[in-house]
Amino acid sequence: MATSQLTASSVTASARNLASLQGLRLSTVKFSSFGTLKPGALSSRSFKRLVVKAATVVAPKYTSVKPLGDRVLVKIKETEEKTEGGILLPTTAQSKPQGGEVVAVGEGKTIGNTKLESSVKTGAQVIYSKYAGTEVEFNGANHLLLKEDDIVGLLETDDIKDLKPLNDRVFIKVSEAEEKTAGGLLLTEASKEKPSIGTVIAVGPGTLDEEGNLKPLSVSPGNTVLYSKYAGNDFKGNDGSNYIALRASDVMAVLY
Repeated sequence: MATSQLTASSVTASARNLASLQGLRLSTVKFSSFGTLKPGALSSRSFKRLVVKAATVVAPKYTSVKPLGDRVLVKIKETEEKTEGGILLPTTAQSKPQGGEVVAVGEGKTIGNTKLESSVKTGAQVIYSKYAGTEVEFNGANHLLLKEDDIVGLLETDDIKDLKPLNDRVFIKVSEAEEKTAGGLLLTEASKEKPSIGTVIAVGPGTLDEEGNLKPLSVSPGNTVLYSKYAGNDFKGNDGSNYIALRASDVMAVLY
């Protein structure tokens, strides 16, 4: 008989006992919190509404992981368990980290006849796309194995405003949302439209053509730009300002 351990914060079940999760080769599958469950409350229909977040566990007998090609192994930064005021956060309120330390890199990639080494080095502190890569539990810590192109930029401080974009990424400080309508009516927080205009803070070195030659981006720091509304990764700076990192192709126009 399949057994499940139910708590208010998580559900852990053996993957081989869940028909809806056939094909996974993991020892356990963990589900995010969705409240207290009563006996008999779970069904195959219930699991269709859940998001599975499971890490591949590397057995202790393996002492190292060597990424291949243009892949990079990143040790994920631990999730904050307390607020700045010292208040403990429940599991559901802890934000998923988007940063970590590079612990291993692949041999790079080939474009045309040009062999390119990885643009990030071991020890670099990086920020990566939110849903990129494959999570790997290795040496008792959580890691992420992802393509170099999924790394947004380098961050050597604790403030996102200091992000140094890589490749074709553009880093933008988002303009403040309009407080009033054109007719002068005050807008509530819920009715404020998400801004899609901002000021470019920093840009990556550019993209590579088919021969491996670097092509600089068409926007520069200081430009006010209009960008695709639902693109990129959102961040909040230590000063409360909103920032977004996105690909240059998601920037639609420069405003003058």
